Amino acid sequence: MTAKEQTFRPSEGAEWIKIDFLPGVELLPLAKPVPEGSIHRARLTKGTVIPAHTHPADEFVLVLSGTIETGGVRCPAGTFWTTPEGVRQGPHVAITDVELLTIRLGAMGDFEQHG
Repeated sequence: MTAKEQTFRPSEGAEWIKIDFLPGVELLPLAKPVPEGSIHRARLTKGTVIPAHTHPADEFVLVLSGTIETGGVRCPAGTFWTTPEGVRQGPHVAITDVELLTIRLGAMGDFEQHG
């Protein structure tokens, strides 16, 4: 039996992942709270737009720095929002360079876009 222990992930030297189908977006995976779920940091460069979309799992987002607009609501640093599974969210527009902390309680699913 493996002993449980605390784990740490320093930000220095961390490798951010670029998202090919979302230019201007980088992710830093931190943990997997549930099967196929994700806790990650996301960076969006100023002007980046993530089109409106849905996920098949609940999602929780905290704006760590910068300002983002989502679904027409301007969210400065410190803003927290939740999106239940299957609910349309976005578009997300980076008003400034922005960093988010996102917790998704299940698979991302197909990136289903809505006009």
